[in-house]
Parts: sequence; structure tokens; C-alpha cells
Amino acid sequence: MANTIIGSSIVIDGEISGDEDLVIQGTVKGKISLKESLFVEASGVVEADIEVQNVDIGGRVTGNISASDKVELKRECRVVGDIRAPRILIADGASFKGNVDMDVKER
Repeated sequence: MANTIIGSSIVIDGEISGDEDLVIQGTVKGKISLKESLFVEASGVVEADIEVQNVDIGGRVTGNISASDKVELKRECRVVGDIRAPRILIADGASFKGNVDMDVKER
């Protein structure tokens, strides 16, 4: 699958949906709904509700996250919002404020 990259100087305000991996280095506000994986790089800022298969967060995310497989919070990330996923990894040094729900049923 191809990766789509939102560069560090790009700001998107709206809804993003698709069937491929997405890498965010810039700013996204609104809603993100993907059938594949989302990667929020260290420079990335997301103010959106997220529905994906997997999400890998190294930057800042404000919003609720729902993943059908896995959520991974990297060392320097800052996340504010609720997380729903069957598997959640939180690295030492990650900042997280919200609730965790790991009792996820198949959609």
C-alpha cells in the first residue's frame, strides 16, 4: 500500500478518509477515518477524532481514538482524549490524559 504524507507546513481543516496509510507531519483538524494505519510524526498536531486500524503517535493528538487493532503512544507524544483499542502500548515518557477501553467488540 502507498503512504500519503501530510507535510510539516500543511494545515488541513476537514474530514480525511481512505484505504491507505497516512503519515501526518503537519496539522490536521476535523475527523480522520482510515481502513489502514495512521502515523503522527513528532512534528504532527492532530485535533480530530480518529477511527483507524492502527495508530502510531509521536506528536500531539487531541481527540478520541478508536482503533480496530492497536494504538501505540511513543516516547515524546502528548495525547488528550479517550482511547478504544484491543491493544494499547504506552512508552515511558509519553503523556496521556483520558480513558482507556480495551473491551472492543468486532464492528
